[in-house]
Amino acid sequence: MPWNPEVYNQFKNIRFKPFFDLADLILDHKDLKAIDLGCGTGEQTAILAEKFPKSVFTGIDSSPEMLAKAESLQHERLHFRQMTTEKVLESNEHWDLIFSNAALQWSDRHQELFPKLISKLNPDGQLAVQMPYQPGNFLNRILSDLASEEPFKTQLNHWNLHSPVLNLDEYVQILFENGLKDLNVFQKVYPIIAEDHDTLFNFISGSALIPYLERLTEDQQKVFTTEFKSRIARAFPKLPAVYSFKRILMYGRRG
Repeated sequence: MPWNPEVYNQFKNIRFKPFFDLADLILDHKDLKAIDLGCGTGEQTAILAEKFPKSVFTGIDSSPEMLAKAESLQHERLHFRQMTTEKVLESNEHWDLIFSNAALQWSDRHQELFPKLISKLNPDGQLAVQMPYQPGNFLNRILSDLASEEPFKTQLNHWNLHSPVLNLDEYVQILFENGLKDLNVFQKVYPIIAEDHDTLFNFISGSALIPYLERLTEDQQKVFTTEFKSRIARAFPKLPAVYSFKRILMYGRRG
């Protein structure tokens, strides 16, 4: 099931807040060669290119649907490629800035991933990453619990999304052991105020729900989403509801 930019962007304002918080951590060195891993529709990469006007940015994403929205944003300092993060790490390229906003939670084995990312930084290069803290976010836990129960467990062939996202202490240790300094690693809550339960469902349907639905038939999808919506309603009995959506932000500079 492909990513749907329209559904994802229903919550653009909410998703942009952590992006701006992350961008503010970056030091403005001149002539940065920068890459944005998981750039999506490219809007945020374009903002970065404007924020650092002497730097060259490459946005990469694996979704052709998302990148189709990015084509019109390209200029001499801003380019886009359809690639995975894993393919980037296999290349011989190095960067002055590796930036990733809400994308690396889809990549596995962070104990191995982050040292590889750091190895792709030039001397004095910067790493700036933001990810939802999936293990601590309530809607993700409801979704995971639902997928572990029958009949969905069998329909999903016993597949469930196990988040690779680590805790703060583990990321600090990885960044430190791999030579980053000026570390700034923290968790922040970005509250979502929902007037109805559909708002909460729609927020997660544009991201974490996708890999579940793509493994189900159309009829199974309907039953799964109906039960998921029902559990959301039971979990948030009072409206308007506040959802404490937690994200990890991290920054470091290579010594």
